[in-house]
Amino acid sequence: MNALAAPERYNFRPMSILSRLAGDPLLGRVVRASASLLSNNSISLGLSVVQSILVARLLGPAGFGLVAIITGYASTVNGLLSFRMSELVVRYGGEYLERNETERTAALVKAASLGEALVSTFAFLFIAVTAALASQWIARTPGTAVLFVMYGLGLLANFNTETSSGVLQMLDKIRLQGLVNLVQSLLTAGLIVFAFFTKGNLEFVIYAYLAGKIVLGLGMFSVALFHLTKRLGTGWWRARIDSLPQIGELTRFAFSSNLSATAILVFRESEILWVGYFLTSEAAGYYKAAYAIISLLSVPANPFILTTYPEINRLVVQKAWSRLRDFLKKITGISAAYNLALALGFALFGRGLLAIYGEQYVVAYPALIALLIGFTFNYILFWNRPLLLTLGLPGFPLKATVTAGFVKLALAFPLVPRFGYVAEAALLSMYYITSVGAIVWRGLKEIRRNEDRAHH
Repeated sequence: MNALAAPERYNFRPMSILSRLAGDPLLGRVVRASASLLSNNSISLGLSVVQSILVARLLGPAGFGLVAIITGYASTVNGLLSFRMSELVVRYGGEYLERNETERTAALVKAASLGEALVSTFAFLFIAVTAALASQWIARTPGTAVLFVMYGLGLLANFNTETSSGVLQMLDKIRLQGLVNLVQSLLTAGLIVFAFFTKGNLEFVIYAYLAGKIVLGLGMFSVALFHLTKRLGTGWWRARIDSLPQIGELTRFAFSSNLSATAILVFRESEILWVGYFLTSEAAGYYKAAYAIISLLSVPANPFILTTYPEINRLVVQKAWSRLRDFLKKITGISAAYNLALALGFALFGRGLLAIYGEQYVVAYPALIALLIGFTFNYILFWNRPLLLTLGLPGFPLKATVTAGFVKLALAFPLVPRFGYVAEAALLSMYYITSVGAIVWRGLKEIRRNEDRAHH
């Protein structure tokens, strides 16, 4: 029987879930950690929104879109090369710690750290070489190549951010990531406010964002290094990488995560670049305003993602299938409640929120609604990909992402030039619904298969 067609086993009714929340120590731990991270992230996101509004008003739609393209290009290049070391550290480092294998944990973190540093360096060099092409074909603004290179320096400062995030998740210190993020947000927001009142230019805005990236990267590295040393001892970095078991499995996992990250970036997180390529930087500015507002759905979702991944991993390692299924029911019920409430608020007050960026941005309301549908679906089922990673099925999310993504991209070439950035928003929502839906179906099917096997 299809896993989704078993209501008695996969019943996500909110009331039945809420009645079982009290007294659940696992859920309580996740909620407490998420709340701590959420408090800092909420302030950071609030500051991010404020600075985004000020930049939009200071530079206008074309300048606002250009900033989004320059910052988005660096993020996309880094993501294309990234091996998502945070997922590798949580998946295998968490397993080693669960077995008290500290030597293997140290060797894994060391390998991830060196690998990420190498990738970050290569990503910066790639940006330096391709900056002129990006300026001509994506930004469509002469003389901006140097800004692509300058912002790309942030990749060097973030040489270990992914590994550091994985370490903090593995050690149950993820709330400290929110604190570091808050510090960098305060710095960036302060510089943007200064630029707004002194009528600063595009270059100053880029440098302000760069300063925040530097603080985030170095801050994350310092905090993770401190707590890792405290847990594993001062000589952890001397661990031999070749002492790791399952080198082939670790490598396959890393490359699979890289391919998945590449697919996600090309088909989902590089939207501003595609809008700039198909249309103009002004269109990218309107799309960015709508996208920035809808991205606020990530405020409560991201802490949940970071705190539930290690817990899901532990339950899988322990082969506690019934407990895992129950856990997913509960967190889905919680996420559905707040995401649907937020979606209603965005639908009702979306025009007013866009007007805060400037009256000219209200025209992006149709794009906002189109994005809202897919984002809400995605964040309700936020656990979809981490679940399959812990189940040892990293290839399926890649297949689902690539299949849905190629359909999206194929439709974008005829539709976006004709119907504008609203078509891009609608295609992104279609991508979310099809890819996330397929991944969730596969994950629930695998849980049921393992549970049936355990019962026999």
